[in-house]
Amino acid sequence: MQKVRTAANIACIGVALALSGCSLFASKPTSSTPVPLAADFKPTVKVHTVWTASVGDAGVYAFAPVLGGTSIYAASADGGISRLDATTGASVWKVKTGMKLTGGVGTDGTTVVVAGEKGTLLAYDVEGKLLWKAQASSEILSAPAVGQGLVIIRSQDNRIAAYDEQTGERKWVAQRTNPSLTIRSSPGILIVPQAAFISLPGGRLSALNLANGGPWWEMAIGDPRGTTELERVSDASGTPLLIGHDICSVAYQGRVGCFDAGTGAQHWVKKFSSAVGVGGDGADIYAADENGDVSAFTRDNGTVLWKNSDLKYRSLSTPVPLGPTVVAGDYEGYVHFFSRENGALVSRIRIDKTPVLLNPLVVGSNVIFQTKSGVLTALALD
Repeated sequence: MQKVRTAANIACIGVALALSGCSLFASKPTSSTPVPLAADFKPTVKVHTVWTASVGDAGVYAFAPVLGGTSIYAASADGGISRLDATTGASVWKVKTGMKLTGGVGTDGTTVVVAGEKGTLLAYDVEGKLLWKAQASSEILSAPAVGQGLVIIRSQDNRIAAYDEQTGERKWVAQRTNPSLTIRSSPGILIVPQAAFISLPGGRLSALNLANGGPWWEMAIGDPRGTTELERVSDASGTPLLIGHDICSVAYQGRVGCFDAGTGAQHWVKKFSSAVGVGGDGADIYAADENGDVSAFTRDNGTVLWKNSDLKYRSLSTPVPLGPTVVAGDYEGYVHFFSRENGALVSRIRIDKTPVLLNPLVVGSNVIFQTKSGVLTALALD
């Protein structure tokens, strides 16, 4: 595992409040030469494009589409929010917020929330009508989480705040210590009944009580080591994944593992480094490390089922299961399909010439990707 990637990526790791626009997501790898894709690759699984749409450029930020009811919602850096039909990709509406957006869309199918510049929260109904605005303590890079009557955000000063979904009234704030150096990234929040699971700088995975923001438990998923501050950067990545009673997560320069969602008790952890999250199904979880290796682990004990190293240094997105495959995008706009059985590459398709961002969204038999240039594409297996 390379602990310090290059000066270009070092520039993206620093005091969180002093940085602007750097990210380990969706940027061309700089630490090593990306493995070129084989020109004579012969797919064994056929993939087709179901629909494609344009939702606006992401700029220096990282956005991902979300599902709300039968609609897909997506954001752009210039302040646009798009609602599309999940089946056809047809535009339902697009609104302009009037400000630049830094954090993507969160929704529970009733309220649609985005994060604007300087920590402004904007909430809309499903018809695109503005409901309320609220002000967070600092910039927000992650998509707000919406659920259980709350909107929950984490700002760059490491404050987690909850707002009433209907009125925007702030209900509680939980402060966490901010490490001196962090990755400028977009880790996510998962809301379930009674709790919110949050990926935090410093490699912490936290479960907070929805009623008051108090901690149910907090677990170290990161593993800060080294002689310099840069070497000790270890931040939890992506959105925590809930499967049954297990919560699974991964950290940059840390570990990957699964824990008991109720108590935080460790089921298993393995040394791993990833700037994107984990995907999974009922039995297995999937993770792409910082070097581009994709691995499959059993959910119950972390046994490594397979590892694919064919896409070295291609800055992969979170891998997610789709039918008999596992799917991830890369920095050149390619989407790669791996066999869930053995990890072999079985198909690929190019949806754009700009990086695929953050988490793919699986909706039924389709997987939906958003690229840096704002291309939204739904793919399906034949």
